[in-house]
Amino acid sequence: MSRADEIFLANCRDILKNGIWDTDSEVRPHWEDGTPAHTVKKFGIVNRYNLQEEFPILTLRRTAFKSCIDEILWIWQKKSNNIRDLHSHIWDSWADESGSIGKAYGYQLGIKYKYAEGEFDQVDRVLYDLKHNPASRRILTNLFNFGDLHEMHLYPCAYSMTFNVSGDTLNGILNQRSQDMLTANNWNVVQYAALLWMFARSSGLKAGELVHVIADAHIYDRHVPIVEELLTRKPLPAPKFVIDESVQSFYDFTVDSFRLDGYEFHPLDTKIPVAI
Repeated sequence: MSRADEIFLANCRDILKNGIWDTDSEVRPHWEDGTPAHTVKKFGIVNRYNLQEEFPILTLRRTAFKSCIDEILWIWQKKSNNIRDLHSHIWDSWADESGSIGKAYGYQLGIKYKYAEGEFDQVDRVLYDLKHNPASRRILTNLFNFGDLHEMHLYPCAYSMTFNVSGDTLNGILNQRSQDMLTANNWNVVQYAALLWMFARSSGLKAGELVHVIADAHIYDRHVPIVEELLTRKPLPAPKFVIDESVQSFYDFTVDSFRLDGYEFHPLDTKIPVAI
């Protein structure tokens, strides 16, 4: 069975059994009808995924693999903050009339900074260090730019990646301040697993372990019945992740550079409401 399913199920059981409800607090998120969107949460969840063993995608329900890849390329490769460069509608609620989400996500990765070796944006600095300074313990990115928060339509949730090379293997830590477990947990895991593969391939390394650190892991009140249904399901085998062997450069990857062979999943007929 899929290891990603096992981790997800354990997290959700823990949150529902031991989590803290915020029903007595005023909260920012709300449902489409204006009702406050309350959550039950656990603080400080840490999950580990060995990418050499399997690709961490849920089988309990479908995770939209191509859309996940499209968004991670939109942020990290295109370094865009405009939804017109994106092929899904997941950011529509936070975009203005021009399509911009403000100085968030891709915008931050595209800012150039001065180093002794020259000017780099955050992505190109990672690529440079993985090639020239793989033993460095300073290979990281950060989207949480306090000076620009007032111009972001949504503060970054997944805000930091730390890369670490051990021998011929690239590992990474994804730090996330907030996680909607039902709608976004596996979405982010799939994205950053693929991103780790992209950086590894571009640097002549193997993709190793992705560690996901979540400060506030929560389940929304209207999601609880859906999560409880998923808890009754039996996970299926993980699919095989295939990456185009001909692509060696980070900026040459496309959504078609990856595929999942044998991806089977349980159907989910219930429409998942999204808190905004």
